[in-house]
Amino acid sequence: MSDPIYVTKTFLPPRAEYEEYLTKIWESDQLTNNGPLHKQFEKEVSEYLRIDLPFKFVTNGTLALQIALKALDVDKGEIITTPFSYVATTSVILWERCTPVFVDIDENTLNIDPKEIEAAITPKTKAILAVHVFGNPCNVEAIQAIADKHNLKVIYDAAHAFAVRYKGKSILEYGNASALSFHATKLFHTIEGGGIVTKGDHVASKADLSSRFGHNGDNHIMLGINAKASEFQAAMGLVNLKHIDGIIERRRLVTEQYDARLGGAVKRPIIQADTEYNFAYYPVILKNNDELERVMKALNAQDIFPRRYFHPSLNNLPYIHPKRPMKVSDDIASRILCLPFHDSLDLDIVNRISGIVLDCLK
Repeated sequence: MSDPIYVTKTFLPPRAEYEEYLTKIWESDQLTNNGPLHKQFEKEVSEYLRIDLPFKFVTNGTLALQIALKALDVDKGEIITTPFSYVATTSVILWERCTPVFVDIDENTLNIDPKEIEAAITPKTKAILAVHVFGNPCNVEAIQAIADKHNLKVIYDAAHAFAVRYKGKSILEYGNASALSFHATKLFHTIEGGGIVTKGDHVASKADLSSRFGHNGDNHIMLGINAKASEFQAAMGLVNLKHIDGIIERRRLVTEQYDARLGGAVKRPIIQADTEYNFAYYPVILKNNDELERVMKALNAQDIFPRRYFHPSLNNLPYIHPKRPMKVSDDIASRILCLPFHDSLDLDIVNRISGIVLDCLK
């Protein structure tokens, strides 16, 4: 019997390459607290992404978002956000004692719909927290125009958007701050980890201080939290960075094979024009929930396990009140499925998965 096929599979580099960095950790005798590998990782990531803005490596993507809000002084009031994302996007807003105000998504890109944002702005609105869903860039120009008009901060959840470029520059350079996730399931990972890209030295300094308890030595400057990443995380990131171009290229080939087999049988999100995409996921949008469940059941019967990204639409979380329907997000969340997708997925397996999906659509 063949091994189960899951929606994703963590990339693990050659062990010997990681062990070279472990030797450096033993030699430095420093495991955390902004060690030499941590500093090297921040430098090499900035160079790889071609960003001139400050980049801060932290222990996970959720804390990256929290620290971004703190650094921008968004610590109360309302934050306009998308209902179509992983729960962490909303959790961060609530954890920071702010109020999430959901607006609907664009049915083609699946990102927050700028046309819905302005009507949701009130005197309590402090920021817009948008998500580059599946690594697909938001309409950053329209969002920024609204933010400028109403004097709002813009934070991007770029958890899926590592290495994405839009109109010739990193997607991380848009907005006031962007937060990355380097979780083990992501395109690029540091086992656990995250990153913050900020504009302005003052904001970068606050983000840095916030991530390490808010103090320098005995000089306590501000309220902070422990978001320090370890040297072991940095080591994994440094090794994986050497392989990321190959990983993205392989994922491109898997995407093309899925596209060739599935053709127009399923709807796919439309990638924003002028985008250098990273092939982060392979989502398909089925006709309805019944068709989705039929596809899932058929795949599960063959030990193939896709996943419903994102379900439920976050406006339906049990701790969100009042409940407000989001027509497009509610609909998409009921019928979108991410198929198994990773750099080591054999193209014969892609054909097999595609065949099962097509059989279910007849």
